[in-house]
Amino acid sequence: PLPPSPPVRERLLNPRPGQLPLESIQVVLEELRKNGNLEWLDKNKTSFLIMWRRPEEWGKLIYQWVLKNGLTNSVFTLYELASGDDTEKEEFHGLDETMLLRALQALQQEHKAEIITLDDGRGVKFF
Repeated sequence: PLPPSPPVRERLLNPRPGQLPLESIQVVLEELRKNGNLEWLDKNKTSFLIMWRRPEEWGKLIYQWVLKNGLTNSVFTLYELASGDDTEKEEFHGLDETMLLRALQALQQEHKAEIITLDDGRGVKFF
């Protein structure tokens, strides 16, 4: 078996010969940020979130599902969207709540949805 690889942080800070220097990695991360796929989590740029899809892209997928299934003017809990049986075959099924909320906020800005407070948590109504 292969030996375990060193932690990512150690590899980024102390690259081996033939590996990308830290400056090159920073260029890649900055490109990801410019494209909206990376968000720095601190001012020193030591911690970041890499997103497979931007919130707007997730929102578009969710809204396409709403339209395809004739669900405008319907209310869903966040749980139903991310974990419900009706979304099991959708790409957004299993999306974590933070990204789901950001996707719904993007739809809210486009007046396609409204995030609402329900007795047992948050939900969303689609327009």
